[in-house]
Amino acid sequence: MEQTLIDYLDKFEEKLRKNLLKLATDRKALDGKLLESDDLKEFWHRIEPNYMADAVPQIASYPTVSVAWALYLGLGAAYYWDSDWTTYSSTAYETFYGDQGFDNMDDHIVRDILGLPLESEEAKKLVTLIQTLAQEAVDMIRHEQIEPQSKMAFYAFARACDAMFAIGTAIQLKRMGYKFEKMQ
Repeated sequence: MEQTLIDYLDKFEEKLRKNLLKLATDRKALDGKLLESDDLKEFWHRIEPNYMADAVPQIASYPTVSVAWALYLGLGAAYYWDSDWTTYSSTAYETFYGDQGFDNMDDHIVRDILGLPLESEEAKKLVTLIQTLAQEAVDMIRHEQIEPQSKMAFYAFARACDAMFAIGTAIQLKRMGYKFEKMQ
């Protein structure tokens, strides 16, 4: 990939991350900082090709779902990271599937991994937040006026999924009580 394209995509992803972080912070899901873990980044890079194989065919019909599910994966991976990463670090991507495969991964992660009843206020609030963040990601991709189904569209989508996974891990880490603290 040529350097100007990489630079463009880096700037796009940085702007998207900032916008998503601001939205999540405005809704009290984050505190203005992106909580991260190298373990979780490595996990995403391992499962990302499988995710993309599932998500890309969905883009035309379900663009927000295609990016939102990356955030759900971030939530689930962060939960596993906190509970027993030695066991879960090698978990297969398909473990995150619901009983209908990719189609209901969201419900499976919220209900079966995070342990939130789908009809609970906490689950509804989380789902609404994710829908808002996913719509922001899709809107930003569209704002770039990239030719649909082009190589550039694929790269922008992949970067949006990277950002969504990172936001998902940060949201779940905060939900579990992690935070940045100054070292003495």
